[in-house]
Amino acid sequence: MSGIQLLLIAGVSLITIFFIQRMKAAVFSVLLIALLCLAAIFFILQPELTSRIANYIGVGRGADLVFYIFILLFWFILLKLYARIRKLEAVVTELARKISINSALNETRGND
Repeated sequence: MSGIQLLLIAGVSLITIFFIQRMKAAVFSVLLIALLCLAAIFFILQPELTSRIANYIGVGRGADLVFYIFILLFWFILLKLYARIRKLEAVVTELARKISINSALNETRGND
């Protein structure tokens, strides 16, 4: 096992531990990250397998295949975060409206 493999496995393991500690309640997310961690470690230890898979599906190198997959994952996560931010903005707007209406009602009741 080379030094870069040890470094990559340590990095993947630390990221996984950090994520699992923060997301204990989200069982699906913890399971997904654990499976991704195991797959990452497997492909780190067997880099020639990514090249074989890449050649089979028509991509030149295994590193290119991993890069393309991460671009897709990045866009998926980006769009998911965008949707979540929009939802949170709608919730904050609704809360601000309710607070304003309640404040205005309390002021008019106090003036009578």
